[in-house]
Amino acid sequence: MNCASRVSIVNASSCLWLVAMLTAFFAFPVVTSAQNGWILSRVSTGGQDLNCVYFLDGKRGWVAGDGGYLSRTDDGGQTWMRQTVGTKDAINDIYFRDKEAGFLLAGNRIFITNDNGTRWNEARAFLPTEFDGADVELYSVRFSSKKKGWVVGSISKSDRVIDSILVYTDDGGTTWTRQRAPSRLELIHIDFVSDKRGWIVGAGGTILFTRDEGQSWSKQNSTTNATLYHVDFRNDKDGWAVGEKGTLLRTNDGGETWVLVPTGVNVTLLSVQFLNDDDGWVIGRSGTILYSEDKGRSWVKQESKTTKNLYALSFNKKVGWAVGGDGTVIRYER
Repeated sequence: MNCASRVSIVNASSCLWLVAMLTAFFAFPVVTSAQNGWILSRVSTGGQDLNCVYFLDGKRGWVAGDGGYLSRTDDGGQTWMRQTVGTKDAINDIYFRDKEAGFLLAGNRIFITNDNGTRWNEARAFLPTEFDGADVELYSVRFSSKKKGWVVGSISKSDRVIDSILVYTDDGGTTWTRQRAPSRLELIHIDFVSDKRGWIVGAGGTILFTRDEGQSWSKQNSTTNATLYHVDFRNDKDGWAVGEKGTLLRTNDGGETWVLVPTGVNVTLLSVQFLNDDDGWVIGRSGTILYSEDKGRSWVKQESKTTKNLYALSFNKKVGWAVGGDGTVIRYER
């Protein structure tokens, strides 16, 4: 399960807000178009885009997006309950280390929950005063173990990226420390497949790799200059990355070599996830959904029932979710 931020597609607000954590729930039904395949629905976001989705299991999940919008479901998406987080920044990612401990990224802040997502508290804010007046935007968070986790993002001045940011925790998210990355380009998404091996993708075709629990990171040759928005690995060998202009990369040797896979589309692809060794999905702009049943060697289009941009994807064993523009939520059941 994963989430993906829109990053360069739509920049988040950098306003700073005092955090006063109140959790208010407002249950509301979704508007649903019941058809075969992907089922289109929409949550009442007041016109805000949804940037990420995360499901712990078949029942409990979250969608989040612009303006600090966050909603939770406990019934598999039949109804959604609004939660209030102490931010008006766009929420770019949600990730749960286990069923109790989760992390949320909004603007330059990391929020944490230790009660199954009932309450969210600020764990760290990366303020402009720490970066010579520059603004930090955090995009993706992943943990390799109970204690060790990483967050990636960018540092900007006057809407221009001047450096990447990579921070880590070794105490379960209580404290976060900056780590120098071998790239100053925008870092957009991170994925760990084990406690030792992880990958980061970003602007300019950037792919970074660690084999030593994140102590050091090295560049891999992506064979492209396209911005990469999402990476997904099934194991130490098999992985995929997606990005702008229909870019889809595949590796079967842990990233030592990346091969460009034809997709038949030219739109920006924003998220990829494989449910098992064979079946995978990719989503992107203009309602694009691609499906593979042969380990990502070939891809076919699926009907999404929407032309809204789709930003994030989350699959469990039987059910898949994608979210996007104007509160769009689509559901797929195998």
